[in-house]
Amino acid sequence: MADDVTTGLKDSRPVVFIGGEEKPELATGLLNLLIVEHTSGLYRCEAKFGNWGTKDNTTDFLYFDRKVLDFGKDIQIKLGTDSLFNGKIMALEGSFPDGQSPEFSVLAEDRFQDLRMTRRTRTFADVSDSDVINQIANDHGLSPSVSVDGPTYKVLAQVNQSDLAFIRERARAIDAEVWMDGSTLNAKSHSSRSGSPLQLSYGNQLREFTVLADLAMQRTSVAVNGWDVSSKSALQYEATESVISSELNGDSSGVSILQSSFGARKEALVHTVPLNSQEAQHEAESFFKYSARRFVVGFGVSETKAALRVGAQVDLQGLGPIFNGKYYVSEAKHIFDNAKGLRTEFRAERAGIGKS
Repeated sequence: MADDVTTGLKDSRPVVFIGGEEKPELATGLLNLLIVEHTSGLYRCEAKFGNWGTKDNTTDFLYFDRKVLDFGKDIQIKLGTDSLFNGKIMALEGSFPDGQSPEFSVLAEDRFQDLRMTRRTRTFADVSDSDVINQIANDHGLSPSVSVDGPTYKVLAQVNQSDLAFIRERARAIDAEVWMDGSTLNAKSHSSRSGSPLQLSYGNQLREFTVLADLAMQRTSVAVNGWDVSSKSALQYEATESVISSELNGDSSGVSILQSSFGARKEALVHTVPLNSQEAQHEAESFFKYSARRFVVGFGVSETKAALRVGAQVDLQGLGPIFNGKYYVSEAKHIFDNAKGLRTEFRAERAGIGKS
């Protein structure tokens, strides 16, 4: 637990592990920390340490020998016993500021960096998106945990794309998200990713929040047209508000507000070429959901909790009847410095507003 329940004290400084071994001197010398997470996967970490002090009975650079901090080493950042980041060091940076001691930074990425650095051109025949993601996970020696729905395709082509870009593309097509947990590649639908809501109250754990409800990108329907090769017939599917009704929690959707305030605003996707009815349905519904969920977007600053991650559902209170309610965290930045300490900046979104 990040909180000490016996004393009421909270951990205010992250703990650093290198190669599975805790390094107290790195936690003490930590100057800045930034951990960035978003829904497309590939979490990254930037950690800056003081690089001048006593070493081998003399005053010298602390980390330029690469014995502690080096390329390819595992780095884990924890808050108490909870993990905030787990990845490998990809870059080293030296800083020599005017009038200050030298600094040394490491830049790290999670295991998705394997997929980011592998570019291919190939085809997959008679496969689903689940099949493709499982195969790519196996290609990289990862353990797949895949639970997604979608059509079966005659052919899927990966054309001069990295494995990471390709599975991101496939996930978007079926309203799914991908992320790494250690060496496990996870893929789940957007609606099934989050667990129990984490409640944050303005003036308490929620320090700041700015929120905007905007109709500009909302649509009352999204249509997709195509051609069914096997039956030699035209395809058409139209997605409407019904595809997000289960996510509204009694709120008024941006879609319904747009309809009542301005009338119908329809979208037709022309850049897709579905070859059967399942493909047409998933393409229309995925695009509709993507837009509808971004009707309300908020940016907040909160006390850091390990559970406040991308994919989490947060129940925000103290914001008034319109903006109180459950949001989906689509981006999180865990930040530490010696001026403000540890906090989390996050982006959250929802498809509706409360009824005043």
